[in-house]
Amino acid sequence: MKCILALSLSVLAMSAGAYAQSNEELIDKALAAAPRNMKEGATVIKWKADFTYEVIKKGTNKMVCYDRSDEPGRQPFAVQCTSLANLPRVAQNRKFEMMTDKSARDAALAKAEADGSRIKPEFGSVFISLSGPDKEHAHAHTTVAVPGATKESLGLPDTPGQGGAWLMNPGTSTAHIMTPGS
Repeated sequence: MKCILALSLSVLAMSAGAYAQSNEELIDKALAAAPRNMKEGATVIKWKADFTYEVIKKGTNKMVCYDRSDEPGRQPFAVQCTSLANLPRVAQNRKFEMMTDKSARDAALAKAEADGSRIKPEFGSVFISLSGPDKEHAHAHTTVAVPGATKESLGLPDTPGQGGAWLMNPGTSTAHIMTPGS
């Protein structure tokens, strides 16, 4: 009996160590997209299948980072950081992204935008994404959320190719500033 109890405790201890190690790996992976000056204080979460999340690392600033590689069509290495205030928007985005039928997804997004149920991101917040086949070959993409903004309200062009930042999806909850080279 003592032998079985000792063996059971050993297995539990090793399992706990493996879980902590996988959390550390998740933290390291997610923080790859964080700006250097915010990395230490960023929160790291792990998304659940029901579009809720578990906090893996509690941060001290407004940045939150997470793995996105489980979303359909994403690269094997896909992480993102944004403002904690954007988590409801990100959860809603994940629900839409899990719809594999593009026509159904586009219709659901258009309906949510039209009926006002589309959650708005925090104005001026960034979405910093890093994705690729692996961390070493990942590319960064940074956008700035400006829900409702238009070409006229921001004074930015609403088409690419002018050599600078431009506004994508003007006048919608999805309006954002695209940054060149990212």
